[in-house]
Formats: sequence, structure tokens, C-alpha cells
Amino acid sequence: MKLTRRQTLFTAAGAAVAAMLPRHSYAAVEEAIAAFTGGAEPGSGGVTLTAPEIAENGNTVPVEVSAPGAVSIAVFAMGNPTPAVATFNFGPLAASQTASTRIRLAGTQEVVAVAKMADGSFVADRKEVKVTIGGCGG
Repeated sequence: MKLTRRQTLFTAAGAAVAAMLPRHSYAAVEEAIAAFTGGAEPGSGGVTLTAPEIAENGNTVPVEVSAPGAVSIAVFAMGNPTPAVATFNFGPLAASQTASTRIRLAGTQEVVAVAKMADGSFVADRKEVKVTIGGCGG
């Protein structure tokens, strides 16, 4: 099969565009979680993530996290181009270790909340959020 010059240029342009597209990698999210936990494996229980089961618009998805006794809480979106969504730090005078915000989700994906407890341990909670209209250009 002979490639024409035009076919070669189209193939090269397609490869260049594909190389520049962001890659949604589960490994990247796990690396971000490992960076937050310092490589420790988070346990379960102790943190509560509240998110809607179905979000009509991915631009504003309400999320609430609560972890009594936590020093900090990080929220990650598994399918976003940038998985780290928010980090909340709590001082010794914090009345409660609860935070709520609205996040942007690219599409249907899992949202993960990881809390660092006062004793240095880590706990996590996960929720699947179905998004009908993506918020990150989707």
C-alpha cells in the first residue's frame, strides 16, 4: 500500500492531536491519593461523602464531606482531567470537621473523599455520580 503525501500529513496531524489530548488515567488518581496520604492505604469508615446520585449538570455538583476528628480532607474526581478537586484543612479550634462545596465533573464518574485523622491514619469514602451534561468541556 502506498501512502500519498496528503495521507501522511493527515496521519501525522491526527497523531499530534491525539498526543496532546489529556489522558484520563486511573493510575494518575491513585498517584494523587498516594501523594495526599504519603503512600498509606486509606481505610474505610470515619468519613462521610454526600453527593447526588444523578447530577443534571456537571458544572455545579454539590458535595459535602464530614469526618469528625479529621485534620484535613481531600476530594478527588476520578474522571476529571485534574483529579484533585478540593482540600479542606481544619485547625484545633474548628467547631466541626465538615465542608461543603460545588465541584465540576467531566462526566459520570466516582468521587473520592480521603480524610487524614488526628492520629495520622487515613480513611476514605467513594460515591458514583451520574452526570447527564459534562462540566469540563464534555
